[in-house]
Amino acid sequence: MEKPTLNRMWHTYIKLGLPSEITLKLIQDVIRFKIYPLISDLQENEFINWYHFLIHPNPKDSKDSNLYFHIRFSVKKEINNIADLNLPHYCEENLTEKINPIYEIKGINSNILKKEEIEEAWKIIGEQSEWVINMINIHKEDIEIPTIQIIQFMHFFMNMFGLGMQAQLKMPPFCTF
Repeated sequence: MEKPTLNRMWHTYIKLGLPSEITLKLIQDVIRFKIYPLISDLQENEFINWYHFLIHPNPKDSKDSNLYFHIRFSVKKEINNIADLNLPHYCEENLTEKINPIYEIKGINSNILKKEEIEEAWKIIGEQSEWVINMINIHKEDIEIPTIQIIQFMHFFMNMFGLGMQAQLKMPPFCTF
């Protein structure tokens, strides 16, 4: 995972459905069978050098109650046409576009980063998305990964900082969940 080129960032969305319809299995399957192939194809064709994804509502239609995977990526070479990306049919074409450079990330203070470059923070966030894909893909495809298994994998991230162990160690809380 490289740092993104901020002036070459694009995003697209993949529809999940209404919140009442969304299950952990659906999220896992969309990551495994839609996001992973999308990212893999863009990487194999050397279109992108960075990506990340989150779940969000539709940014252009507040009446749309569905949730979507919001996927941002940085292209290696300037692209001006959506068709050049050759995205799969399940990407929402009307929500796919080049985005203005994002010089800040809510809650991340770039002034305390060594180089004070927000691209460094974006790189780490991309590595988190890459980790999630890898974690999902080491499991059997036909099962729902139990929530407790995902939590246990995430525990290893938190434990490295002593977070989540405050009660056992009588440590002050460093963050709230």
